[in-house]
Amino acid sequence: MKYKALIIFILTIAFSGCERVVDIDLATASPKLVVDAALTWEKGTSGNEQTIFLRTTSPYFGNEIPTVSGAIVFIKSQNVTFDFVETAPGTYFCDTFIPEINAEYDLTVITEDQTYKANETLKSVPELGEIVQNNEGGFLGEDIEVRIFFTDNGLTNDYYLSKFQSDFTTIPDYGVVEDRFFQGNDIFATYSHEDLEIGSQLTFTLAGISQRYYNYMNILLSIAGGSGGSPFSSPPSTVRGNIVNTTKPDKFALGYFSVSETASINYIIE
Repeated sequence: MKYKALIIFILTIAFSGCERVVDIDLATASPKLVVDAALTWEKGTSGNEQTIFLRTTSPYFGNEIPTVSGAIVFIKSQNVTFDFVETAPGTYFCDTFIPEINAEYDLTVITEDQTYKANETLKSVPELGEIVQNNEGGFLGEDIEVRIFFTDNGLTNDYYLSKFQSDFTTIPDYGVVEDRFFQGNDIFATYSHEDLEIGSQLTFTLAGISQRYYNYMNILLSIAGGSGGSPFSSPPSTVRGNIVNTTKPDKFALGYFSVSETASINYIIE
């Protein structure tokens, strides 16, 4: 025992003696505007309250997310203007928004003498249907699996964004699907997790989205696949959204402007 303790002591001294602080000098790019403008209209609500968040990119080792204050933010649709007023640093709020299925909306953000614009169409979403729980699901058939069904309308080409939020995870699980092979039929979204157990709570949200937004999220989720399907990890390359800088096109913004009808449901694992 004394001999083993002596070896451990020597190894501890050796490894601790090799420690040193290494400063990594990373190149710092100019900050880019990041627009978080995902407007959602939950079924059964007026949808009049909407929020847009503005911030900028930050250094890799930065501890804070810089916000953008003093911007002019508004949305136009059918000659009606909806002004978004800053209620907190980088947070812009509107309580007079009017959502309408298939209506076009034009977003304008003006900050630091530069104008950013984006355009989207509000897409509908079907009602949510049956929920099926399988206690022998998952990749190995050992996890609880939940399927939530909805029926595609069959008359148009539709695209959907699904989101599962559990009570034991911080970041939601996202997915996208198109109805190319499911026209007019039932489609289901699936969720499974090794920590899912009886009593766990799930919130599922389905959004109708445009084809452009589907393509954007499909790419984003693909490159973030290593983080469990989350679009919030650091991507290996820049993913351009639909925000265009009309003043200086080469100084583009990040983020996406979307307008969707959504349907949500809460479920407790039985």
